[in-house]
Amino acid sequence: MLTFVGLGLYDERSITVEGREAVRDADRVFAEFYTSKLLGATVEDLENYHDTAVEVRDRAGVEQDPEAILRAAEDGDAVFLTAGDTMISTTHVDLRLRAEERGIDTRVVHAPTAESAASGLTGLQNYRFGKATTLPFEYAHGADGVPASVTDAIDENRERGLHTLVYLDIKARNDEYMTADHAADLLADEYPDLLAVVVARAGSPDPLVTADRISALADREFGDPLHLLVVPGELHHIEADALRELADAPADLLDVE
Repeated sequence: MLTFVGLGLYDERSITVEGREAVRDADRVFAEFYTSKLLGATVEDLENYHDTAVEVRDRAGVEQDPEAILRAAEDGDAVFLTAGDTMISTTHVDLRLRAEERGIDTRVVHAPTAESAASGLTGLQNYRFGKATTLPFEYAHGADGVPASVTDAIDENRERGLHTLVYLDIKARNDEYMTADHAADLLADEYPDLLAVVVARAGSPDPLVTADRISALADREFGDPLHLLVVPGELHHIEADALRELADAPADLLDVE
């Protein structure tokens, strides 16, 4: 059996009870932290909390050479840990398919995600979100300005009245995390007066949610990562009330449908 377990959003306690039981019962536990990581916990914290060894695999050890994981699942019960929800990354879907092709039973234990947290913390209704996008560091996409994939997603969602969740680039190996002010600065040339919402440290004891014009957000600081940016589309009056009360959004930006 190969069980994919999401660790949740922040620290060793963010895992579900079902996930913790799966780790407790496993013969071997693997993890990857290159797609994301828990900012409130180290690998040692996880090992102490679950009283087990955690074998961390790099990208090559999951995508190109997953044999150790697959053999462990053939010989016994193996668990594969990731931050957030385990099936958000296509890497993990590919690993699950490889296991199934070898006749290995698989199971998924879900956990909170950045997307669900962004909706819950901002008060924006989850079914009113359109296509999400990722804003990369300037050096990571090899072109000037903001990639068209980002602006197209925002523009197309706004045309349909939908909200856009903008994931901010993570280079976990280098402990490099794009901040919301950096993201707003990149977007300010294209959307200076557009309302956006910063969500910082979702899942932690002290999450931050604040809304303003993108140009104004570029001049502020939002503390420790991880950060997200949400660009609202048309607002239901309850969503507008939520942004006013929960995110201190300027009243003049809260046009309702």
